[in-house]
Amino acid sequence: MNDATSRTATKRPAPNQDDARFSLPPTSIHKIEADGVQVFYRSAGEANAPVVLLLHGFPTSSFMFRDLIPRLADDYRVIAPDLPGFGFTEVPPERKYPYSFDRLALTIDAFTQALKIDRYAIYVFDYGAPTGFRLAMTHPDRVTAIVSQNGNAYEVGLGEAWGPIRKYWAAPTAENRDILRQSILTAGGTRWQYTHGVANPETVPPESYTLDTTLLERPGNKEIQLDLFLDYSSNIKLYPKFQEYFRKSNPPLLAIWGKNDPFFVPAGAEAFRKDLPGAKIQLLDTGHFAIETHVVEIASAMKDFLAANGPSRPATDSAAQR
Repeated sequence: MNDATSRTATKRPAPNQDDARFSLPPTSIHKIEADGVQVFYRSAGEANAPVVLLLHGFPTSSFMFRDLIPRLADDYRVIAPDLPGFGFTEVPPERKYPYSFDRLALTIDAFTQALKIDRYAIYVFDYGAPTGFRLAMTHPDRVTAIVSQNGNAYEVGLGEAWGPIRKYWAAPTAENRDILRQSILTAGGTRWQYTHGVANPETVPPESYTLDTTLLERPGNKEIQLDLFLDYSSNIKLYPKFQEYFRKSNPPLLAIWGKNDPFFVPAGAEAFRKDLPGAKIQLLDTGHFAIETHVVEIASAMKDFLAANGPSRPATDSAAQR
């Protein structure tokens, strides 16, 4: 380093922890027992702030929210659990856990009770949608607002990519199960879900689909995923009940959607207005994992929406477990 460079370096201001430029709220990681499961979750924000519960989808985990959480945590207590069968949540073998969407919802309900949170907005994506909508139907007084990012509740929202899984529903044979194992539950299949419909696939961070692929390869995990593929048909049977909940409870809803998603097409976002005429719909020029390419736009839209419709800060501080 020459003298000029040295002088320049010494004049550069050091980060000050009180400097707003360096004061993003930290995200912490935790585990808590709920429903006989060790639920792993990420959390950020003040303990007494309004709660936003983030529910991920297949084949990912709370890791998908790594860039969203700090963007919300200035104003909200943000909590993102890993669903059983995903991420770093641990299900003891002796629990004999039945991998169904009914059970996932029961576990997340128990998780919210373990954390003593009884009012929250939910962000639902993919599998998080049927999980979160079950939660909302069970406790309509607890869910203050819904953000659906490619989280479907209407048959018109199911795209052609569901073809092989529909075949499995109609004929749950070992052969059809193995077709899904060989086509979807692979490194290539996972990467395709992240990059399809993205203008420049190289902009999708590789750690996202690489982590998912690694976790799918854990012993027994593919069988869990195949069980959930089969049970997904139970969600479609519940669509009329979800829609009835929308009409009766009229929750504020923002549908912010990657419009090039091959699984959940834009018609699914627009359909919310049939039951929730005041729903806000925003389509983004990206694919299924919209948060990987448009986190800034999604965070901005969420903050505006939640400021107008979401949970409010309690009048007094309350002790809450984080």
